[in-house]
Amino acid sequence: MSQPNILYIHSHDTGRYVQPYGYAVPTPNMQRLAEQGVVFRQCFCCNPTCSASRASLLTGQYPHQNGMTGLAHRGFSLNDYGKHLVNTLKAAGYHTALSGIQHIAEDARTIGYDELLTLTLGVDVAHGRAVEFLGRSHDKPFFLSVGFFETHREFPEPGPQEDARWCRPAGPLPDCPETRQDMAAFQTSARVLDEKVGQVLTALDANGLADNTLVICTTDHGIAMPHMKCTLRDDGIGVMLMMRGPGGFEGGRVCDELISQVDIFPTICDLAGIAAPPWLEGESILPCVRGQGQAVRDTVFAEVNYHVCYEPQRCIRTKRYKYIRRYEERQRPVLPNCDDSPAKTTWMAHGWRDANWHAREQLYDCVLDPNEANNLVGNPDFAEVLAEMRAKLEAWQQQTDDPILSGSVPAPVGARLNDPNDVSAANNLLWVLTEETEAQTVRERLRLT
Repeated sequence: MSQPNILYIHSHDTGRYVQPYGYAVPTPNMQRLAEQGVVFRQCFCCNPTCSASRASLLTGQYPHQNGMTGLAHRGFSLNDYGKHLVNTLKAAGYHTALSGIQHIAEDARTIGYDELLTLTLGVDVAHGRAVEFLGRSHDKPFFLSVGFFETHREFPEPGPQEDARWCRPAGPLPDCPETRQDMAAFQTSARVLDEKVGQVLTALDANGLADNTLVICTTDHGIAMPHMKCTLRDDGIGVMLMMRGPGGFEGGRVCDELISQVDIFPTICDLAGIAAPPWLEGESILPCVRGQGQAVRDTVFAEVNYHVCYEPQRCIRTKRYKYIRRYEERQRPVLPNCDDSPAKTTWMAHGWRDANWHAREQLYDCVLDPNEANNLVGNPDFAEVLAEMRAKLEAWQQQTDDPILSGSVPAPVGARLNDPNDVSAANNLLWVLTEETEAQTVRERLRLT
């Protein structure tokens, strides 16, 4: 098999709230992709915040290893952009192109792509420029990253297809008019996302590229609502992942094995016949996909360091249990780390600011308690499980040289951070930055310069 093309499609803040995962969020183009490929029902990101999640997928390292412990537009960056996937692929003969969002560098030119299709354009044309790219003749395999702003806030006003009366709010949220309206708006954004994805996939088919192109469709983390994005709950780190193409990614199959986004880089290397770089922390998922009866992993790890504010946390998840460790004494929510929304306003109106929910240690049974509501730390029946999860987490931290073991995760000089007690709207406004012109506009909005 010749080296496959790679089409990396990624969205913002979508979690698993799309049709192939059983939610009442119509995404027919993603559904078609799922029915032709493989859906990973238990895939998790490495960090439920935008830049850190993407950086882990694209370097094959955890955030505390690759340096992206916060948001790129707030002064965080990779330690070494040479470790970005595109540079490994370029060395193996690939042509690399970016259309739309990337969100791991303030200047996209830092990364190393051969082409930046939307550098001086708005992200709304990302799908159109991707379609044009796919319509060209290609004399070498390509890696095309197509990044969409959707489903990041602010959501558009719901259209006639999204009637709030018939919407069920996401995950941990109460069912009330405000949250139903918020979910209807999310569905509208998801519809727009799906339409754009559909145009790109149609172009792939129309140009005869589908058979030799690995399509990777995923997102960075959970949706921007309380107890989701920027949390280590499954609603925060659980992400969609659908893959279609050569090498066994076909047949409309579902995989229930634990997968981490850190496994995607080594999988691409395995499929393309490229030597895996020595820094990779993940494992190729090809044995799992090809039905060789081999689980990729029995644990996944994730972390939080900086979002708008510092809120250091680590977690380990097995198929049965989740263990979360927080590294600050604060038990109340760090409210600026939750994007403004009608759902957040609803929680605030009912006393979320003063809720003492964040125990230093949390242990959940993901089978009997999938909503992660019953903390088992302190329950003597689970003392052995707790000790085992603590030990596994610490072993991973030691193996990956986690700086939190020495007391803290340092922020880069000049990083733009906020007071965790300041819940003003201005401090919650998080915009996706990809091109220099957009970055400047957003800095002016946030008065960061």
